[in-house]
Amino acid sequence: MTISPKNQLARFGIDFDRVGAHTSRTLMLEELTDVLSYLSNPNAAKTDYFNAITVDNCLNKRTQANRKITYRDLAKLYTLDPSTTVFRVLLYFWYRDTEARRLLALMCAYCRDSLLRMTAPFILDFSEAAVVDRERLETFIEQQQPDRFSSATLKSTAQNINSSWTQSGHLTGRTRKLRAKTTATPGSVAYALFLGYLTGVRGESLFQTEFAKLLDCSTDQAIELAEEASRRGWIVFKRVGKTIEAVFPHLLTQQEMEWLREQS
Repeated sequence: MTISPKNQLARFGIDFDRVGAHTSRTLMLEELTDVLSYLSNPNAAKTDYFNAITVDNCLNKRTQANRKITYRDLAKLYTLDPSTTVFRVLLYFWYRDTEARRLLALMCAYCRDSLLRMTAPFILDFSEAAVVDRERLETFIEQQQPDRFSSATLKSTAQNINSSWTQSGHLTGRTRKLRAKTTATPGSVAYALFLGYLTGVRGESLFQTEFAKLLDCSTDQAIELAEEASRRGWIVFKRVGKTIEAVFPHLLTQQEMEWLREQS
């Protein structure tokens, strides 16, 4: 049986479910940071994340029901499963490049949440310091998915999405949101290139993917940061003239490399 492109990517943890977490939650960067700080172990199993949140109550939720809901939503956004490619590699860079964390979280959640993905072109199209008001985002969502949401759900979803883009550094301000420029780092660039690689992109085109666009930096700057990631031993990046090669021998399992060969 031929595996569809979506199913191929789903094996790496990229989710195409129409129902995303952003109807009720944001990027949850603070919660993710706290649970990863509590465990501080890239080899922790999925059950360890479940127990940390629901049994140890590392996020200080008042009730067992809240703990389970928080775990559910974090797992929806990030899987919290190191056997899943996108989360395991997030962890790899999370503990090596602390300045990259907000972008790492955004890119992983972007892989997992269709609503967040849908709004990326809307947010990224604004020039720096431009006002990004919730009402315009509501209109954009309604145009993309007519009659899907009630007015109340549309408003709360737009608020959650604006909050997520604020947590990632693409917006600033509490009530009046302004487009800001987030800061790319070697780890965030390497993760963006890796995610593009999973989708079948190779060479210079890795710097033009939807993941690379989330970095808010020029291609030249991204190349410099990729070279720095390579010097640190995180990825293998080579540039000879206009020929660019990026490979990820430390980040892929044998099974994942086989899946990539199947995609070719």
